[in-house]
Amino acid sequence: MAEHTVASYDEELERLTRTLLRMGGLVETQIEKACASITQRDSAVAETVIFGDQEIDEMEAEAERLVTRLLALRAPVAIDLRLVISSLKMSSDLERMGDLAANIAKRAVVLSQVAPIKTLWMVPDMSIRVQSMVKNVLDAYVEKDVVKAREVWLADEKVDEIYNSLFRELLTYMFEDPRSITAGAHLLFVAKNLERIADHATNMAENVAYMLTGHRDMGDRPKGDTTAHYAGEDARSADNGKAANG
Repeated sequence: MAEHTVASYDEELERLTRTLLRMGGLVETQIEKACASITQRDSAVAETVIFGDQEIDEMEAEAERLVTRLLALRAPVAIDLRLVISSLKMSSDLERMGDLAANIAKRAVVLSQVAPIKTLWMVPDMSIRVQSMVKNVLDAYVEKDVVKAREVWLADEKVDEIYNSLFRELLTYMFEDPRSITAGAHLLFVAKNLERIADHATNMAENVAYMLTGHRDMGDRPKGDTTAHYAGEDARSADNGKAANG
């Protein structure tokens, strides 16, 4: 009877892990497709990302149900308890990443209808780095690798640098050519959404570290120019308000 109970408990933990990884895989795909819809000016692909966000929401709800059951019926302790708590927080980060990918796709629909601008090349570079962070933090979770989690945490600094450069370049270009203002403004939102996805990957890295060690502190990380950060926060607030209003 005891062996059966232990096996059932292990299966529930494994099911939670599988749910989180399925969710992560879908989020990776959503980010990739959203960014491709920008560079390829493909509104049809963008629409699939927008409508695909609901599936991520459903997976988050499933993860919450599994966590609630484990806490209520299994009373996990030590690393198992940290795994359950971390998985819940990571599912929330992944759900938010899905929302941000959908926001990027909404911008792609508009961008496909206006003239492209030369700064577009910086978006794929930023996107590749962000997608790598998401993939690597999921690998760190599966492999229980705190070193890999720290690498993701450190990689966020480079994404911030790219965002700051893109922010300045877009503003300069919009000042020089008013015809580029519409496209430039939407690309600013795209860049900020990518930067926020990287932040959520960083949160996940901290939760992997907590799961494995009981601590989230990964040390100090230098911060570069924050000019774009504060302006980007204003842009993010405006973008979230528009998303809430449809």
